[in-house]
Amino acid sequence: MTDDLLKEKYEKFEAVVLENNPTANLERIRAAYEFARNAHSSQKRKDGSPYIVHPLAAAEIVAEMGLDEDAIMAALLHDVVEDTSATLEDISKLFGPSVAAIVDGVTKLSRVQYTSKEEQQVENLRKMLMAMAKDIRVIIIKMADRLHNMRTMEYQSAEKQAEKALETMEIYAPLAHRLGMQRIKWELEDRSIYYLDPIGYAEIQEGLARILKGNEDFLERIQEKISTRLKELGIECTVYGRIKHVYSIYRKMYSQNKTLSEVLDLYAFRVIVGDVADCYNVLGYIHEMFRPLPGHFKDYIRTPKPNMYQSLHTTVLGSDGIPFEVQIRTWEMHHTAEYGVAAHWKYKQGVNKKTADEEKFAWVRRLLEAQQDADAQDFVENLKIDMFSDEVFVFTPKGDVVNLPAGATPIDFAYNIHSDIGNHMIGAIVNGRIVPYNHVLQNGDIVEVLTSKSAKGPSRDWLGIVKSPVARNKIRQWFKKEKREENIAHGKEAFEAELKRALIPMSEITREDVLPKILARLKFPSLEELYAAIGYGGMSAQKAVNRIRDELRTIERSKKKEEEITAPAGKKLKPIHGILVEGIDNCLVKFARCCSPVPGDPAIGYITRGFGVSVHRKDCKNYLKSIADPEEAGRWVKVTWANS
Repeated sequence: MTDDLLKEKYEKFEAVVLENNPTANLERIRAAYEFARNAHSSQKRKDGSPYIVHPLAAAEIVAEMGLDEDAIMAALLHDVVEDTSATLEDISKLFGPSVAAIVDGVTKLSRVQYTSKEEQQVENLRKMLMAMAKDIRVIIIKMADRLHNMRTMEYQSAEKQAEKALETMEIYAPLAHRLGMQRIKWELEDRSIYYLDPIGYAEIQEGLARILKGNEDFLERIQEKISTRLKELGIECTVYGRIKHVYSIYRKMYSQNKTLSEVLDLYAFRVIVGDVADCYNVLGYIHEMFRPLPGHFKDYIRTPKPNMYQSLHTTVLGSDGIPFEVQIRTWEMHHTAEYGVAAHWKYKQGVNKKTADEEKFAWVRRLLEAQQDADAQDFVENLKIDMFSDEVFVFTPKGDVVNLPAGATPIDFAYNIHSDIGNHMIGAIVNGRIVPYNHVLQNGDIVEVLTSKSAKGPSRDWLGIVKSPVARNKIRQWFKKEKREENIAHGKEAFEAELKRALIPMSEITREDVLPKILARLKFPSLEELYAAIGYGGMSAQKAVNRIRDELRTIERSKKKEEEITAPAGKKLKPIHGILVEGIDNCLVKFARCCSPVPGDPAIGYITRGFGVSVHRKDCKNYLKSIADPEEAGRWVKVTWANS
């Protein structure tokens, strides 16, 4: 890409900034851009363009949402700490602690060693969510970063495309939904499904093209009919029609086993009006003009979704016999539906930022508190349940709305209200009728929980009934606290039975050189704590034994690898500072400060002049520069991390 093209991109970006934030300080933003551009100067993207194109595109997405200049600058700088020699101290000194704090929230925990890729993903997610609970700008920048990466995914390998698309579909799209960022959610979903199921995606695209060809002017005719009628009635409005996005159709087709022609609301129309009263007036006129389909009306104005979404939804039948959805909302509701949390940005409204964010994102804090002891797999599963769009709205006897995951039971409801109510629950009444614990709640149910001070507490069977992570974790916490001895006995029995099934003798894992590594892998200080966790449901015996099997294999491989690296005379090399240097025994070893390698990093050794071997990471810029120099290349030597 030429300098002229880059200049053109920056000028377009500045125009977007000014359009959405006229008071932004362009000099500060330009300084952040130049700093990022210089820091990334030696890096290229997969398509061959300068790396700065990516942070610039992410910053433009952030600017479109109307965020402040600190957020825009942080978006420009979001990769410098992770991918260049720049530090958070540099950013704080040049651009202020606020920008540095946002960049830190977006930066991955890349220097920490993890036992698995899943664990690394989870710890990065935890860090991001903790930063987001303090400052929502962190997650908005992360969304912009992921959106631009998905827009340019065609330059990645097929394996990388599938990996990133799956992560986007499982984590980022549900998170965008939870934050009310519908526009970003839809694009992330469509771009992900394009890589995850290209055949299914192509089938829907072809089917839509055929349907549109047969009904070319349908959108235009209905739009014109609604607009004309409402203007005659003196209602000022904006009306536009669209085809549902691909993933929305895909999900209905594959989850409900429908053909494209059976999906009722392929067409959707939006009517945007001035106030709430007009929303309900328009609803009446729409039902007067077109026949409403029974059971297809939702009032998200009176009962907003947890992500702040408000709108009236109704599905009606046109004179052509084609069903379509009509969404009716105010301009404020529309802006919230498109941009979610970004639309409620407090920085430019003069409201106390800390209080506003704490109230709005209390669910993030609750999620983190509930999941603090969860392992990688459980954390991701619970995160998905907490954030996916399928939910049910029920009422307390006083009329307060409680939202729960689809399939939730009265037990979920009880624990959602308070731990004590769940722990002392003896029954439930739904719509005036006593129901069993496993009764599935429906939208609009009125739920009353029956409690007793003499209740013995939750049953272990409840763990198999509840659907919400909150309820599951509160039940586990109760067993963890109240039934420790019983948990240890129950857990030990289950663990030993699972070991027997896996043909692993107990003596194999209790060896002095093995047990500490296994406990570190499982993240328990002792076997007794592991048994207790299995007993109260915090860890399954099968999962524990699977990880132990993996760790035993890793230990075996490490031993063989260590034995392979021997001195020229054939004797075993002795590690220095945990490093084995190929062909050299008992030499001075030091760690390079330029890249600070830690155990597990791919490493390489450099034979210095008189100071032994300096160990670098293989992605160190000094190594990459030196290896290209014929005079220096011969001084690099293979090194391996030892077991201890």
